[in-house]
Amino acid sequence: MRKNLLAAAAVVTAVGCLTLTACNDDAKSGGASPSRTAGSKPATSPATTPAGSPASARPTASNGPKGAALAFGEPSRTVGAGTVGILEITPTTVVYAKEGGRTAPQHGTFAVVTLLEKSLTANPADEEAPAKGGGWRWVSADGQSVPAGNGNAAKVVLAKYRHSGGIAPGTSQTRAKVFDLTPAQAKGGTIVYTDGTKSDDRWTVPAADTGPQAAEVKQQLRP
Repeated sequence: MRKNLLAAAAVVTAVGCLTLTACNDDAKSGGASPSRTAGSKPATSPATTPAGSPASARPTASNGPKGAALAFGEPSRTVGAGTVGILEITPTTVVYAKEGGRTAPQHGTFAVVTLLEKSLTANPADEEAPAKGGGWRWVSADGQSVPAGNGNAAKVVLAKYRHSGGIAPGTSQTRAKVFDLTPAQAKGGTIVYTDGTKSDDRWTVPAADTGPQAAEVKQQLRP
């Protein structure tokens, strides 16, 4: 189902490009552009890459076989909340901590994972909410599943990564997910994101602090 939605979003973007091209050709030849009917909205240009090519032309990141985990730091595309838009998600940093600000973990260790999220289509895209069956979880080596924000994790605030809501077309945000883990669970594992189609994206998480934001995350975790 998710593949069909990703393909449909790409088709919509391509149709928008053809419509805009036709209108531009009419204008150049002196012809009148078709008038819009009452209440219709003007066409929206698709999000573009820095080089100016349509976002739909970007190479698609492969999720591999169903259930297979991607390497930490590898991007994956998924359907946006409510099956609107396409979201590209890249886990960038993991930090394990014994405290978050003035909050102690209920189970022994906080695991903070930062994510770079991009909206790739002409519509804002967002993560699917846990209340609608989406969201993040940590799966430990022995198969135990822990949802983001469990225990005292929801009390940990990292100001720079405190983003929510739809991501505007062609833009990105860096977000963070916090898990409250036992010492055994905090020895690496897998993070799993479930989108609105109930499809999962998985990434293997290193057992030690890793990533370009590690120093910054540690700074924000200090009391």
